[in-house]
Amino acid sequence: MPYTAEISRKQATAFLFVLDQSGSMKDKMSSGITKADFVADVLNKTLANLIVRSTKSDGVRNYFDVGVIAYGGKGVGSGFDGEGTGSVLQALGDVAANPLRVEERTKKMDDGAGGLVEQPIKFPVWFEPKAVGGTPMCEAMRQAAAALVEWCDAHPGSYPPTVIHVSDGESTDGDPEEIGRQLQEIATDDGNVLVFNLHIDASEGTGIMFPNDEKSLPDAHSRRLFRMSSALPEHLVKFATQMGYTASPDSRFFGYKVGTEGIVDFFDIGTRASELR
Repeated sequence: MPYTAEISRKQATAFLFVLDQSGSMKDKMSSGITKADFVADVLNKTLANLIVRSTKSDGVRNYFDVGVIAYGGKGVGSGFDGEGTGSVLQALGDVAANPLRVEERTKKMDDGAGGLVEQPIKFPVWFEPKAVGGTPMCEAMRQAAAALVEWCDAHPGSYPPTVIHVSDGESTDGDPEEIGRQLQEIATDDGNVLVFNLHIDASEGTGIMFPNDEKSLPDAHSRRLFRMSSALPEHLVKFATQMGYTASPDSRFFGYKVGTEGIVDFFDIGTRASELR
């Protein structure tokens, strides 16, 4: 049965985030924050949560390799802005040790008397928001495929890598569907690489999440992204339904015209493999 391999320090899995940094990502969402800023915050929180989940008394355990590929008008390359190994996929402990900076922010907390109070928190930043130029999605997918072929060859018994791709527009360097299909065919002995696509929108709505059939989708772009997305493994169907979404083994891990709440949920469900260890 696929997607059941144990995740441990000896048998890690990988998360690869592929993020659009084209000019349209500077558009503001209804909350007033740009799409680029919001996605960067969600990614940095996701990385921090993976580190917290992996931290034991002896430090950060390398259950995961993580990487970020960013693409936009300045080309395609690593989205990590701190120091690192130079590899696309890096051990989680190395990422934890090399943030670009640590900001002080505030978070609303329960004051114990039915109210809320703002508390200062430390917020590590690895990924900076950028928004310029076109959308070289095909080249980003090619670089993702090259990194994942190498990783899977080196980790044949591992839970397969997960790709979380976030974009707000169409590719400007060709049709990405074929390279997206090839990306899904990369595999370990435990199953094929999981490719999750999220098309984001400036609205607050949930858009279309986890559709079963491309016929229900509104246009050619959404249907293309649907075909580029993997089916939901059984354990992720469970997490999606627990969060209130309609999902089944026939659903694709795909969201279209998704706003702020759906973006957060997509990253959360997409990284739930981290709870399999």
